Amino acid sequence: MAIVSLKGIDKVYTKGRETVEVLEGIDLEIDEGDFVALMGPSGSGKTTLLNLIGGIDQPTRGSVVVGGQQLVGLSSNKLAKWRSENIGFIFQSYNLLPVLTAQRNVALPLLLTKLSAAQRRRRTEVALQIVGLEDRAKHKPGELSGGQQQRVAIARAIVADPAVLICDEPTGDLDRDTANEILDLLEILNKDYGKTIIMVTHDPKAASHAHHILELDKGQLVKQVA
Repeated sequence: MAIVSLKGIDKVYTKGRETVEVLEGIDLEIDEGDFVALMGPSGSGKTTLLNLIGGIDQPTRGSVVVGGQQLVGLSSNKLAKWRSENIGFIFQSYNLLPVLTAQRNVALPLLLTKLSAAQRRRRTEVALQIVGLEDRAKHKPGELSGGQQQRVAIARAIVADPAVLICDEPTGDLDRDTANEILDLLEILNKDYGKTIIMVTHDPKAASHAHHILELDKGQLVKQVA
């Protein structure tokens, strides 16, 4: 069953008198529980496509349905609420607040929910346990390695139990061994916890961890590798 369904997607940006077509005629379905890698040269529209699926941006034309919700036409407030409940974001830069501990960084998304303080604390503990950092809960980002910081970012992404994880170059700043550890963790989240994962990467070794590889070029899907 498709958890992501895009039909007839175009995305056009206007810069002064110039128009730039970033995505053109994208039709895409991603099944629930899939792990998809999205590859292609710089400027091919990969991050734009992620932003549409994650409800960060809206298409110029077309339909974006994620988890049964049509995103096109939703107000910014409704999109923000929907994202907080359904999507976890993992980026190349960890985007952790340096003044907060790992525990407090992970708990941040839960401040938008109606959970009690005790419920937020329990969810945060579980998320840190899943990524193997329960013993680093009181450490601030500056006291953690790059791989540990990315694990904190992953814990933050999963703490609200979203159905879909959107990963934009999640291993781009990491050495090969640490990158493999992060990719192994993503595989666990996919296989054992049922998370649908959509990952942009330039790295063929990272892409090999996915079930399917999609290739974008000049705003169009040009290939799907089994």
